[in-house]
Amino acid sequence: MNPSERDILSKVPAITAGFWLIKILATTLGETGGDTVSMSMGLGYLTGTAIFATILLVLVAAQIRARRFHPFLYWATIIASTTAGTTLADFATRSLGIGYTGGSALLLAAVLASLFVWRRVEGEIQSDTVSSPRAEIFYWVTITLSQTLGTALGDWTADTGGLGYLGAAAVFGALLAVVAGLALWTRVNRVLLFWAAFILTRPLGATVGDFLDKPLDHGGLAFGRPVASAVLAVVIVGLILLLPQRAGGHPGGGTGRTIPAV
Repeated sequence: MNPSERDILSKVPAITAGFWLIKILATTLGETGGDTVSMSMGLGYLTGTAIFATILLVLVAAQIRARRFHPFLYWATIIASTTAGTTLADFATRSLGIGYTGGSALLLAAVLASLFVWRRVEGEIQSDTVSSPRAEIFYWVTITLSQTLGTALGDWTADTGGLGYLGAAAVFGALLAVVAGLALWTRVNRVLLFWAAFILTRPLGATVGDFLDKPLDHGGLAFGRPVASAVLAVVIVGLILLLPQRAGGHPGGGTGRTIPAV
């Protein structure tokens, strides 16, 4: 398959610095947006999860039906997955009472199970040309689980770990820098690094989101969830319009584009 055919078939964006910038902002919006519905509007975690899960299913269906990469559709689906992940993680860790540690462990197992089943069914885990309906389903299931895991990890680090929002953000930022270094200077499988980075951006965004909207006496800036969400949404739309958006090439070429079945 030549490069032009891969770009036509691929319905995921190329991985660039701009991709990760928008991804971090989207996860931050997911935190503030999810908390706006579940907390500020008083609808609760379960109702919030039902609302965002419904939106997510509609957008995933539209993404699968699309014949090519559509930047706004893709990023809307990412935002829906991260808001659903926020309310779902909060429901699991708080309403069900399993705590941040138990919730993080359970969700990590779910992400690994999703990747394992994806590889067994598809024969490989694609990351640069996600195009078939079945591969897209695995892609979005894994993304949603990783977003949920990231929320729990962020809360666990900031609260249970006692690092606070800025301390937790610094930890996840440092871990992302390590992943970036591995991608630049080693031959570690690019798909593994992609998913590691994808998971780590979520708790980074979650802790930054909490820092923006939590009260001053809780270590936040008290911007307010609706205001923070609106500002983040405007910035994301602006970046999608300003930064190049093209399909394909998740790991940026080279080796390690798939994890083959064994």
